[in-house]
Amino acid sequence: MVALTAIRASNSSIASSLPAALVAVFVGATSGIGEYTLLQFAKYARQPRVYLVGRSQEAGSRIAAECKALNADGQYTFIKADTSLLSNVDAVCRDIKSKETAINLLFLTTGTLKIGTRTAEDLHYSAALITYSRTRFIVNLLPLLQRAPSLRRVVSVLCAGKEGPVDSSDLQGWHMTNLLAQRGQGASQVTLTLEALAAKAPEVSFIHNFPGSIKTNLVRGGEPKIVTAMTFLSKIVGAFVNLHMPSEECGARHVFLATSAKYPAGTGGEQTEGVPLPEGVGVARGVDGQSGSGVYSIDEHGESTGPKVEELLARLRHEGLVDKLWQDTEAQFMRITGRQAI
Repeated sequence: MVALTAIRASNSSIASSLPAALVAVFVGATSGIGEYTLLQFAKYARQPRVYLVGRSQEAGSRIAAECKALNADGQYTFIKADTSLLSNVDAVCRDIKSKETAINLLFLTTGTLKIGTRTAEDLHYSAALITYSRTRFIVNLLPLLQRAPSLRRVVSVLCAGKEGPVDSSDLQGWHMTNLLAQRGQGASQVTLTLEALAAKAPEVSFIHNFPGSIKTNLVRGGEPKIVTAMTFLSKIVGAFVNLHMPSEECGARHVFLATSAKYPAGTGGEQTEGVPLPEGVGVARGVDGQSGSGVYSIDEHGESTGPKVEELLARLRHEGLVDKLWQDTEAQFMRITGRQAI
């Protein structure tokens, strides 16, 4: 476990260790983990340029103002969008690409517990947010990430360490009624998709993270039975223990993920590594079992999720799942947008 004291020490060194004017894109930043992380990033970065993407204009304006109060030297631009639609993702990315030539950080937290709903683009709503939309943001902005002269990183927050079997005949999860099975499939899809992307951009670091128990709006608008069960569980357990990680700690831990040299790109090299490691903190092990190999499945304590996940992912690779997932993703991109990327 990476100690919170070490995390705070690392984050406090961002201004002196990383260049000014870091460009960061936060997708799903109008509540929960995205909001908490953005506020901490604004606090520590020097003259950051930040784009926050979300559905709520009111929340976006409020958070941008809070960032400005924390760090008046930064620029914080809210972009209102429903990112379950790939056409909207493309519009957001065109807007950002018209203003920036390089990006240092892409931070993704979009998700939902709503199942069985079809988007206007004929995707399963949950898969659209968790898989296709996130991947579309990465693919569209990857050239700008590769162009960054310093930190180059993608953080996708979902359920790393919970990877499970994948039904290749139902990649969108239309017929999955078991919530744990759906979680396992979604986690594996995120991790393996990051592997496919890292093969195309080895100079970029890719992290799939499980945040632990965090107070978010994920259950809002979700499947009624799931929402009821989770709300009930939260109340029962919360009566005996502190169920949720404090928002400040959550934000601090995720800023560490986004900036620390603990999670270097597969090519290594000082330019991509981030804030130097505090004493006693080592480089993370990648999902291939190798230290610092560029793609990471990271638990809520900031550590690699371990051999069990690595063995499962090795089996899925052997079954050709990386190629199958990528072929499906590109097929959906072409069907919906007519292009593999913008």
